[in-house]
Amino acid sequence: MAAALPSSAAPVSGRTDASVAHGRTVLLGLLTCAALAIAGWFAPKWLTFLVTMAAANGLVSLGIVGLMRGGVVPFGQGMMLAIGGYTAALVFNHLGVTDALGLALGGGLMAALVAAPFAPLLSRYRGIFFAMLTLALSMVTYGLLMKLDMLGGSDGFNMGRPTLLGMTLPDARVGYILYLLAIVLATVMSLLARVYFDSTRGLVTLAVRENELRVEYLGGSVRQAMTINFILAAFCGGMGGALAVMALGHIEPNFSFWTTSGEFVFVAILAGWQSVAAVFVASTVLEIVRSFSSAYFPNTWQLALGLFLLFVIRFLPKGIGSLWMKGPTR
Repeated sequence: MAAALPSSAAPVSGRTDASVAHGRTVLLGLLTCAALAIAGWFAPKWLTFLVTMAAANGLVSLGIVGLMRGGVVPFGQGMMLAIGGYTAALVFNHLGVTDALGLALGGGLMAALVAAPFAPLLSRYRGIFFAMLTLALSMVTYGLLMKLDMLGGSDGFNMGRPTLLGMTLPDARVGYILYLLAIVLATVMSLLARVYFDSTRGLVTLAVRENELRVEYLGGSVRQAMTINFILAAFCGGMGGALAVMALGHIEPNFSFWTTSGEFVFVAILAGWQSVAAVFVASTVLEIVRSFSSAYFPNTWQLALGLFLLFVIRFLPKGIGSLWMKGPTR
C-alpha cells in the first residue's frame, strides 16, 4: 500500500504544478495589462495608436500561431481581418450598433461563421496546399470586395466613432479608450490561448504536427483538431479586424490582399510558436520597424523589414519567444 502512494500522488502533483503555472501566467498577464494601461495614459497619441494596431494585428497572428502548432501556415488570414472589419463597419453604419466591445466580438463571430463551412475541407490539406487554398480564399474575397459597389468598391468606406458600454467617447481620449479596449481584449485572448495550448486539445495539435498517424491510432481526430483550430484562428482574425477598423475609421479591400496576409505570417514567424506573449511583442516590433523605416527610408522600408526578418531567423530561428520559453509545449 505504501509503495503505491508515490505513483498515485504523482498525477495530483502534476495537476498542482500546472495550476500554479497557469495562476502565475494569469497574474503576469493582468499585471502587464495594468502596466500598459497606466503607461498609455502618459504616452503620446501616436504611440497609443501604434500599440492599438499592434494589438489588433497581433490577434490575427495569434490565430496563425495556433495553426502553426499543427504544422500548417495559412496565407489567407487577411480574409478574416477583412470580414471582421467589414462586419463591424456595416453593423455600425446600417444597424446602428455602436458599442466597441460588441463590434469586436461581432467581427470575430462573423469571421468564425464564414470560416466554418471551409474548415472541414481545409483540415484535409497540409503544406503548400493548405497555404495556397487559404490564399485563394483571401484573394477571392478581395476580388469581391473590389467589385461590390454596395461595400464601397476599391475605395471602401468610413466608419464613425464607436461608443463603449453606452458611453460616448470624448474627443480628447477616444484613442486612449480604444487602446485600453485593444490591450484588454488582447490580454484576455492571450490567456485563453495559453490555456487552450496547454489543454488536451492543444497538445493533440502538437502531436498532429509530429505524427498524424499515431494520433489517429491513439483515438484522436486529426481533422477535428485542425477544423477547430482554423475556426478559432478565424475568430481571432475577425476580432483583430474589427479593432483595426475602429482605430482607423476606414475599411477597404486591401485588408484582404495577399500582402496583408503575408505581414501576419511575418509576425508569426518572428514570434515563434512557443509563446503567446511573443506574438504581441513581435507585432509591436513590426509596427515600430515599419513606422520608423517608412519615415526615414520611405522608398526602401520593405528592404529594412526584410533585413530585420533575416536577422531574426539567423540568430533566433525559433522566434522571439525562444528567448524565455524553453519548454516544448509552450
